[in-house]
This record gives sequence, C-alpha cells and structure tokens, in this order.
Amino acid sequence: MGLLSRTVESVLKQREGSRRHFWGWLNAVFNRVDHERIKTIGPDRAAAEWLLRCGAKVRFDGFERWHHDYNGLPTGPLGRYKIQAIDATESCIMYKGFDYLDGLEYVEEIKFNKCIYIEDVCLERLSSIENLQASLYMMEVVSCGNVTDKGLVALHRLKNLEYLFLSDLPGMKDRHTTVERLQKALPRLDVALDLD
Repeated sequence: MGLLSRTVESVLKQREGSRRHFWGWLNAVFNRVDHERIKTIGPDRAAAEWLLRCGAKVRFDGFERWHHDYNGLPTGPLGRYKIQAIDATESCIMYKGFDYLDGLEYVEEIKFNKCIYIEDVCLERLSSIENLQASLYMMEVVSCGNVTDKGLVALHRLKNLEYLFLSDLPGMKDRHTTVERLQKALPRLDVALDLD
C-alpha cells in the first residue's frame, strides 16, 4: 500500500510541475516582442495588444474607459489612439516584453499590482525609456515580491514622477534610505508608503 501511495504522490507532483512550467512558457510567449508588428500598427496599438494579451488594462488619451478586452480595442487611423495609463494588476507582463514601451509618448500613469514577474530589472528598464522619463507622473508598485530597493531607486530617472505609492513590498529592506534617495533626486515626488 505504501508503494501505491508514493507512486500516486509522485505522479501528482509531476503533473503540478508540468502545469506550472506550461503557464510560465505561455506567459513568456505572450511577452515575446514582435518588432514588425510595432512598425506596422504603431507603438501604442502594439503595446496595447501586448498588455491586454498579458491581462493588463489600458486607457487611451481622451477617454475615461479602461480597455481590458483584446477584441474590443478601438480601431481607426494609425496613431490615433495613444496610451495614457496602464493598469497591470495581476498581469503576466515581464521584462522581455518591455520593448513594447519604447515608443509610448503619452503614458502618465502605471500601476504594478500583484505582478509576479515584475522585478528590479523591469523598473530599471522602465526608468531608462526617455519617453516615459518625460511623461510618467504617477506610479504604484504593490505586492510585487521580486522588487527590492535597487529597482525602486532606479525610478529616480523618471524626472516628472510626482506620486509613487508603495505597498506590500517584502524586498524593500531599507525604506528610509530608498525614499530619501528618490525624494532627493525628485524634489516634487510625493511617496506614499503602506509597508507595515
């Protein structure tokens, strides 16, 4: 009887591991950058498709409604719709897809909430995008377990960032120094913390 239960337990563990591997592989596929598609339909439409494919939402400049349905993205002339805000709550966006953000010029707000693939290199990459350095003024990083002080300090390059909300970040070990460094580099920055 012991052999049978160990065999069943082994099979179930293998199944769970392969299921996890499958979802990780699928998420990586969703984040693969198609540079030809960006050239064909423009950076905002391509980024919107990527974000929605990964479970995020976007709001376009001049509109109040958030778009979350890939098939419901607005159509029209190339370049007509510009992404103004990104809500990546519980999405599978990851570093490998961040090239989609390069051509975005109007993004004012980004929310990373419970994003298991967001890590320091993502925030460093985001902060290095010149267009976002000029346009982004509001950001939230909440319950992203792979983000540490190093990634948060990189946000100092977002020269127009005025509001940053940080919550439930177990990788943030030295909050005082991190906030101090950000506010020294960005005097207008208001940092709201909910880390206890």
